[in-house]
Amino acid sequence: MSGTPSEARPSRLDELPGELMMWVLIVSELLVFGAGLVAFMAVRAGDPEGFGAAQAALHRTGAGINTIVLVTSGFMAALALRLAEEGRRRAMVRALLVGAAVLGSLFLWIKGIEYADKIAHGISTETHPFYTFYYLLTGFHAAHVVAGIVILLLVAWRDAPRNIEAAAAFWHMVDLVWVLLFPVIYLL
Repeated sequence: MSGTPSEARPSRLDELPGELMMWVLIVSELLVFGAGLVAFMAVRAGDPEGFGAAQAALHRTGAGINTIVLVTSGFMAALALRLAEEGRRRAMVRALLVGAAVLGSLFLWIKGIEYADKIAHGISTETHPFYTFYYLLTGFHAAHVVAGIVILLLVAWRDAPRNIEAAAAFWHMVDLVWVLLFPVIYLL
């Protein structure tokens, strides 16, 4: 046995970028969304025609645009992190973080238009099981977009690389979830 306790070998967790608790949050959120998607697919298997008809009433173009919006905002967050780690262009780092948050707001605006259209046509969670899942999964995701926007704006204000790293990791989780929701809910 060699060394003192302060010389203990680093663990695999020390190799994770960012904060451990942010990764715990991200993994737990991915598990929740994953369970929701599995439940969606299981219920869909029992009523493929009903789910197909309900799905046909969705705004695929708006959802496709939203995919581009979120992926672009994720790129902006990643670029902000890269510039912050290089210690350069602090104003650009902040602008990229605010830009990512603005694109998150655009995502919510487009999603809001889709929700308003569904509600105007009398479509609610009670209309069909497809819409129950649709509103729950996309609504839960929208709540994460709101949280991500707040985090991005706070980090733009407190723009230390460690803070940006945690915010970017959360925002990429939001992107990833949408990239999974989009094909399952809108295209399959």
